[in-house]
Amino acid sequence: MSARSAWWLAVRPATLTASAAPVFVGAGAAWADGVFAPWPALAALLGASLLQVGANFANDVFDFERGADSADRLGPQRATQQGWITPEQMKRAMWLAFAAATLTGLYLTYVAGWPVLALGLASIAAAYLYTGGPRPYGYLGLGDVAVFVFFGVGAVAGTYFVQALEVSRLALVASVPVGALATAILVVNNLRDIETDARAGKLTLAVRIGDPATRVYYFLLLLTAYLVPLVMWWRQLADSWVLLPLLSLPLALQLAARMRHERGLALNGCLVRTARLEVIFGLLFALGLAL
Repeated sequence: MSARSAWWLAVRPATLTASAAPVFVGAGAAWADGVFAPWPALAALLGASLLQVGANFANDVFDFERGADSADRLGPQRATQQGWITPEQMKRAMWLAFAAATLTGLYLTYVAGWPVLALGLASIAAAYLYTGGPRPYGYLGLGDVAVFVFFGVGAVAGTYFVQALEVSRLALVASVPVGALATAILVVNNLRDIETDARAGKLTLAVRIGDPATRVYYFLLLLTAYLVPLVMWWRQLADSWVLLPLLSLPLALQLAARMRHERGLALNGCLVRTARLEVIFGLLFALGLAL
C-alpha cells in the first residue's frame, strides 16, 4: 500500500460524520435564534474534524500497542497493525492533528472566550485518553459516555456558543439525538469486536453487557434520536420543520432490521450505514431548525 493510501485509511474518513453532524446542528440552532456567524461555525467544523482525526490516529496506534488490534481483527484494516505506518510516525501525526486543532481553538477562544479553550483542552484529553495513557477509559467501558458528551452535547452546544456567546435550551435539547447517533456508531464497532476486545482486556460496554443487550442498546439509541424532534415539536420548542429528520426513518428501520442478526464482518456495513445515517439526520435536523 502506498504511503498516501495508508494515511488516508488511518484518517478513517467515514467516521468524520461524527464530528461534522453536531456542527451542522449547532449552526442550525444558531440560525433559528438569529445568531448564526459563518466564520466561527466554519472554524468549529475544522476544529472538530481535526480532533476526530487526532483521535483516530491515537486509536490506531494505542489499540495496536495494547493488543486490541491484532491479526484476527474483523474491522477495517489499521495502518499501524498492518505495518504500513510505524507507531512513532502515527504518534507524531496524532500530535500534529491536535496542534492544528489547538490553533483553530485559539481563534475560537479569541472570538468566544475561555470556555472554548476549556472545552478544546478537555476534548483533546478525551481523544488521547480514550485508548492512551496508563488507564484508557475506553478499556473500562466509559467510551459511550464520552462519545455522547463530546460528540453530542459538547460539540452542538460548543458550536452554538462560539456564535452566540451563550448556550440556549434549544441547542442543548438538539444535542441529544446527535449524541445518541454518534454513540450508536461506537456501539456497532464494539459489538463487532466483542470477542477480540475481551481477549485483549478491552472491557467496552458491549463486552460488559454482552451481545443481546448491546443490540437492544443500539435500538434504544436510534429510538431516542427520533423521539427528540417529536418532543421538540410537541413541546413547541420548534415548529413542524423540526420533524424533517423523520425523512431518514426508513434508513434507520433498515439498520434496525440488519442489526437484529448481522454478525462479524457483516457489521462493517452496518457501521458505515450508521455513520451515514448520522450525517443525513444531522443535515435534515439542522435544516429543520433553521427553517
